[in-house]
Amino acid sequence: MSELISRAGDRRIGENCRVRLHFSLHLESGEEIDTTRRGDAATFDFGDGQLMPGFEAALLGMKAGDDAQLLLSPEQAFGQHRQENVQLLERERFAGLELEPGLMVSFAGPGGELPGVVTRIFEERVEVDFNHPLAGRNIVFDVSILDVTDAPNPDQPDHCQSERPPVR
Repeated sequence: MSELISRAGDRRIGENCRVRLHFSLHLESGEEIDTTRRGDAATFDFGDGQLMPGFEAALLGMKAGDDAQLLLSPEQAFGQHRQENVQLLERERFAGLELEPGLMVSFAGPGGELPGVVTRIFEERVEVDFNHPLAGRNIVFDVSILDVTDAPNPDQPDHCQSERPPVR
């Protein structure tokens, strides 16, 4: 006699899972930052790096049909604002640009492009903040899990199941 091991709808998010979901990100004030809810759902393989670790950890153990609004701390979301990421640069590096606070600028860094935001302008220097614009902010992660399936991974068996209950 065969035995039912699990139903597809019972699969919980964890290693070796492909997840299809709708989400929106909000500041605590309610201001929407990003959403998929007015378009196509997002799909990712758990652990593939598409989502930041804190967002993935919040999804761990959820299953299709689950909806949640989760308040993520800066450490779980975009990190703390770090003063060492605010730099004073020589104004001559900005030749040809019309400088104003809030201007997004980009520099070549060791790992590729490094964006920053002009925060203050002085006579000979310009202050640029290289922190993520949402660093230091709590984020409300509003998520609806649409589907949880096995992620295609030739090196792993097809077992999409988390051992931990969802983080709420």
